[in-house]
Amino acid sequence: MLKEQLANYTIILASSSPRRQELLTSLNIDFEVRLKPVKENFPDYLCHHEISDFLAVLKSRPFINDLKSKEILITSDTIVWHNNKALGKPTTQQEAIDMLKSLSHQTHEVITSVCFTTYNTQKTINSVTKVKFKELSDDEIWYYVTKYNPMDKAGAYGIQDWIGQIGIVKIEGSYFNVMGLPIDLVYKNLLDLTSLKKT
Repeated sequence: MLKEQLANYTIILASSSPRRQELLTSLNIDFEVRLKPVKENFPDYLCHHEISDFLAVLKSRPFINDLKSKEILITSDTIVWHNNKALGKPTTQQEAIDMLKSLSHQTHEVITSVCFTTYNTQKTINSVTKVKFKELSDDEIWYYVTKYNPMDKAGAYGIQDWIGQIGIVKIEGSYFNVMGLPIDLVYKNLLDLTSLKKT
């Protein structure tokens, strides 16, 4: 259904994330990946979804002047919100350990924002999922950080990874949102966007 509606469009995913690419592929639509470097900095006064919204829009800016009339650009950003601050991607192994210790036996929020940009329109949506970890032992945290690759993941973990399988005891909201793309909302907004363009 969506594939037919997008037949005359080029969908561009501006993300190197294999998880986002995998999730978009699951919609059975054709898309291409285009990458342009962006410094992911945001103003200190932003909080919660304002941060991921800002960064999703920021990632679209290098592409705006190049978009053609039948192209739809998808940019996205995911943060972990815990104790009134955003946890991004860890830059060191110790930072990853510290992040996971802070999430242990706690509930946090995972926020993913998605920006849809065409040559003359832009819309940003977001999704919030609550995730609760069991109490993680130091050995479990060390095993995960040294055996897996948490450095490219917000909050230093992937829900689909070993740590998610053994550590997450409750989730409220979209599982795929925690992976990095609320695929149900992406589907809905692509349908809405192309329906509007037909009328």
